[in-house]
Amino acid sequence: MWFVIAAYPTRTPLQAQGEVQILPVQGSVSMLVGPGGNVTVQTGPDGAVLVDTLSAASAQRVFEAVRTLSDAPIHTIINTHFHGDRTGATGALVKMRGAGPQPVRVMAHDNVLLRMQQAGAEASAALRINQAITLPVTSPYFTPSRDFFLNGEAVFLHHVAAAHTDGDTIVYFRKSDVLSVGDVFTPDLYPVIDVANGGSVNGVIAALNRILEITVPAKYQEGGTYVIPGQGRLCDEADVVEYRDMVTIVRDRVQDLIAKKMTLQQVKAARPTRDYDTEYGADSGHWTTEMFVEAVYRGLSTK
Repeated sequence: MWFVIAAYPTRTPLQAQGEVQILPVQGSVSMLVGPGGNVTVQTGPDGAVLVDTLSAASAQRVFEAVRTLSDAPIHTIINTHFHGDRTGATGALVKMRGAGPQPVRVMAHDNVLLRMQQAGAEASAALRINQAITLPVTSPYFTPSRDFFLNGEAVFLHHVAAAHTDGDTIVYFRKSDVLSVGDVFTPDLYPVIDVANGGSVNGVIAALNRILEITVPAKYQEGGTYVIPGQGRLCDEADVVEYRDMVTIVRDRVQDLIAKKMTLQQVKAARPTRDYDTEYGADSGHWTTEMFVEAVYRGLSTK
C-alpha cells in the first residue's frame, strides 16, 4: 500500500519507508505527509492544485495519494522554493497528471527559476539537500503577489523575500482558510536559513509576521486559519506566534553578542538558543542548532 489516511499524521516507521499519509484539513484543502515533508493539495472540478511535490523518489506515492482525493488531472503545481526536497517530484508529476486539455502550470517566484538555472543538478553543500532539477518553472511571477481563482476559491501567492531563500512563496487558499508556507516555518525545528541562496533571519521573521497578518484564530487562539508547513505538524496562528517570538528573541541575543564584538565561536559558546533547544534543537541531521546559530550570526554580522 502506498498511503494511509490518518486523523492527525505524525512521523511513523511507514512514513520513513516512503509512505504518504493523508490529512483532510478544511474546505477543499488536504495535507499529504510524506518522507521529508508535506504537500498541500486543493481539489475540485477544475483539477488538483499542489503546493510542493517532495523529492523525485516520492513522485509515485504522492500521485497515488492525490488520486485518492480526486480523479481530476493535476492543474497547477506551486513551488514554494527551489530545493529538491520540495521540487524533485515536479517533473514526474507533470507527466503523470492524468488526462486533460492543458499542460500542468508550474508556478513559483522568478528567483526560484533563477536559482534552478544557477544550481543545475548540484547539491547545496550548506544544506546537504539533493537539488536535482528536472523541470523549470513554466509560469514564474515577478511581483510581490499573484492571485488566481480555481476550484471555487481565490488562491493568493505572496513572495516573502530573503527568508528561507530569496524565492519563498506562501500560498493562501481564501475560502478554505488554509495557508501553505513551505520552509519559512518549521514548527519542530529551528528555521533553516540558506544564506548562500539569499536567506536571512530578518527575512524569516518578516515572513512569519506576514503569515500572522493573514491568519485568524477561531476561539481562544485555537483553530481558525490552519497553517501547513513544509515539514512538521499542522499548525494554527498560536503555533506561529510562539515560533516567531522564539526566532526574534534568538536574533536579538545574537545581535547583542555581535555588538559586543564576539566571534562566531564565542557566540556559539554563549548558547543563545539554550532555553529553546529541547523543543527546536538538533545535534545531527541536515540542520543542526549550530548551523542555525551560524546562519543568524553571518546574516547579522554583514549589516
